[in-house]
Amino acid sequence: MDWLDEVRWDAQGLVPVVAQERDSGDVLMVAWMNREALQKTAQLGRAVYWSRSRGKLWYKGEESGHVQQVHDIRLDCDGDVVLLKVTQLGHTPSIACHTGRHSCFYQRLDVAQGRWHAVDPVLKDPEAIYR
Repeated sequence: MDWLDEVRWDAQGLVPVVAQERDSGDVLMVAWMNREALQKTAQLGRAVYWSRSRGKLWYKGEESGHVQQVHDIRLDCDGDVVLLKVTQLGHTPSIACHTGRHSCFYQRLDVAQGRWHAVDPVLKDPEAIYR
């Protein structure tokens, strides 16, 4: 059996992917992959996702230069979520989020106030990243 056949793809042929920084353990982002994206990621050792908004493969860092070097690819117990252990390249400290932050998970819920607050700094202005 082909290893790609063991992934439980959704009705659109996609699987959610969590990108986790290998050294810190930080969860950097969640994205989607189709079969081709996962196969290319394994072949290249570089994260390749499926962009639902663009309807095409998205080589992480193709515009920003913030590439994800992939060290390990794991599949969860149900076969329906992929985990990538990555090194985020292209900026020090590393930037994975299009907002110029280290992680896409930069908002924390303040339960008492009933609202989200940005708690992680912008490391680089997105205007400078995506000119």
